[in-house]
Amino acid sequence: MQTDRASGSTNILYHYPLSPFSRKVRLSLAEKKIEVKLVEERYWEQDPDFLRRNPAGKVPVLKLGNRTMADSGAICEYLEEAYPTPSLMPRDAETRYEVRRIVSWFDDKFHAEVTSKLIGERVFRKVMGSGYPDSANVKAGAKAIKFHLDYMSWLLESRRWLAGNDMSLADFAAAAHLSCLDYISDVDWNRSESVKDWYAKIKSRPAFRSLLADQVPGFIPPAHYADLDF
Repeated sequence: MQTDRASGSTNILYHYPLSPFSRKVRLSLAEKKIEVKLVEERYWEQDPDFLRRNPAGKVPVLKLGNRTMADSGAICEYLEEAYPTPSLMPRDAETRYEVRRIVSWFDDKFHAEVTSKLIGERVFRKVMGSGYPDSANVKAGAKAIKFHLDYMSWLLESRRWLAGNDMSLADFAAAAHLSCLDYISDVDWNRSESVKDWYAKIKSRPAFRSLLADQVPGFIPPAHYADLDF
């Protein structure tokens, strides 16, 4: 049985393997060495028990001891305050702002323009049984990701990590989305050497191991997906 490092009570993360919001929380938990039992939740089926945990009907939902929490952003903020070591947020206000801005960039703009169009069409239409992919959405997502990779490359020209010189929640948010897309071979890692190097660094962290072991029935990841020397 896996337990909270502090309370000793059972912890559960209700998630879906190719949900970037679930992955962001999984990375934060793993980096802070908070052990959880992973329970895959097909949230679109609107199971009554799951809706009691989160009436919004979305993953992730974290049961930490006797507390149940929803919303990936709120969960990550809670984890940072309750388990401040190791820190995923910088101390100074200016860089904390930059971390929050980049997290929002990926969870809002990148998700709307890229993840929802590529993962949404290529994966979720199939697992939800809602028809064939919309080719217009797929093309739009494939075009938009180029802009975002170029933006990341620009950021990394003057920084070691996306929000500054220390790894932060901003990097986990970005890596959560890109790792989902990499599972279906939708990231052109040859477009930017700096982005590829950044991903190789974060991919090699112990916190990433469970993500690289994910398997989604009906979808086989490319050979490089779990390769740390890709």
